[in-house]
Amino acid sequence: MEMAFSNSYRMGGIFLFFIFLLSPLDIRATNANIPSTLDGPFEPETVPYDASLRGNAVDIPDTDPLVRRRVTGFEPEQLSVSLSFNHDSIWITWITGEFQIGDNIKPLDPKTVASFVRYGTSRTNLNHEATGHSLVYDQLYPFEGLQNYTSGIIHHVRLTGLEPNNKYYYQCGDPSIPAMSDVYYFRTLPASGPQSYPKRIAIVGDLGLTYNTTCTINHMSSNEPDLVLLVGDVTYANLYLTNGTGSDCYSCSFSKTPIHETYQPRWDYWGRFMENLVSKVPIMVVEGNHEIEAQAGNQTFVAYSSRFAFPSEESGSLSSFYYSFNAGGIHFIMLGAYISYDKSGNVTFSVILIFL
Repeated sequence: MEMAFSNSYRMGGIFLFFIFLLSPLDIRATNANIPSTLDGPFEPETVPYDASLRGNAVDIPDTDPLVRRRVTGFEPEQLSVSLSFNHDSIWITWITGEFQIGDNIKPLDPKTVASFVRYGTSRTNLNHEATGHSLVYDQLYPFEGLQNYTSGIIHHVRLTGLEPNNKYYYQCGDPSIPAMSDVYYFRTLPASGPQSYPKRIAIVGDLGLTYNTTCTINHMSSNEPDLVLLVGDVTYANLYLTNGTGSDCYSCSFSKTPIHETYQPRWDYWGRFMENLVSKVPIMVVEGNHEIEAQAGNQTFVAYSSRFAFPSEESGSLSSFYYSFNAGGIHFIMLGAYISYDKSGNVTFSVILIFL
């Protein structure tokens, strides 16, 4: 198994634990020679520095075809796949309808568009069906001159009864409109257990949405990962004002704003840009400081909590800030850095101990 690490932007704070489900008996039984850090030091495996990378990241503008909307009406876009707790279930996420930004926004009604997925092991015979739930979220600012935002309809559907190490095809949307996506595919991970592992896992942080991001994602895709872990700082929408003006340093450029603004359409641009990869490779996300995104009513992390599907309930978690899942013989515990894990915080120490 290989793990590739990448950082294309700036850093945040994340706790990530891997628990390899191996015992000494397992190792002896399989005659496996699994090195530990005590056997090192090892020669690092590196690649030459790409001199074409820019020292100062240049954001992809909203005019670039990489981030433009490519569907019409309520056809699905921004498709992504994420894992449930075990190999036998997967979450499919997508968005229908257009976001709105401005002074007079009217949220879409999630009840008007169904959350429906057809899936199966044959592209021409999608003989299983699943339904899920949907939502919209708002980013609101109680200050004159700042633009408010409301998202398209975000759909989350969980597929169950899947076999390990198997290729599945799927189509999502609302067949009654009709507004269905093209047929996509994903591959389930190996069975949860001590003798099966994903071949390659990509671990990335601080992606943002720059032309350096394109290099990172192209490199990642060319290595055909089985799973992508995004350990915080996703879109950097919080380096923008609500009018779309951006800066490398918000506090340097916009020190007099009454609240730390964001430009939420950057999330939609990011979802469109990432779709080609994450519509077929599961992505698991945990929050960083750039996902705080404070708004009216002291709400935070609303975009993060709304746009991604998390196996929180399946793994016994009470929050999208911490959860766990199996990827073959690895049990991942994702612990975000922006939630209190002590008795004075919003997650008591006893609760987190039960979860762990």
